[in-house]
Amino acid sequence: MTTTAAKSSPAYEVRKSPVHGNGVFALKPIGAGERIIEYRGERITWDEATERAAKAGGPINHTFYFTLADGRVIDGGSRGNAARWINHACSPNCEAFEDDGRVYIHAMRDIEPGEELNYNYALIYDERHTPALKKLFACRCGTPGCTGTMLAPKKRVKNRAPKNFTA
Repeated sequence: MTTTAAKSSPAYEVRKSPVHGNGVFALKPIGAGERIIEYRGERITWDEATERAAKAGGPINHTFYFTLADGRVIDGGSRGNAARWINHACSPNCEAFEDDGRVYIHAMRDIEPGEELNYNYALIYDERHTPALKKLFACRCGTPGCTGTMLAPKKRVKNRAPKNFTA
């Protein structure tokens, strides 16, 4: 696997996005499977993340948080890098991988210069996915398969009768 960051000139830049706020755009071709950037920031607990969001006056979803497998959070808004500006898309060209507590963004397919980099945030939210919640986590990607939300689909639990159940 090649690493874009190891090359001499940058493979991406941050600029205004038609999707939302800032975005990250390819400056040169990026090959499928290529590591593009590490998602960096301060590592904190979820309690700290919740407290920071409250102090900032915004809902928890409008932050640069990336949850790690060990339950900690990378706060890209504190000591973060350009990766925090990668927007969500329902049909993304990138995906995030965690490796030993570090998060890397890789290309899922070949990406052409000028394309905006994106990955599916698939945000897990335990509450019921009400219209108000979906609006709070609205997706603006505009891809043909857009679900309208950055939330991960809720897992459906099949109603099963116990093994010894008789009607």
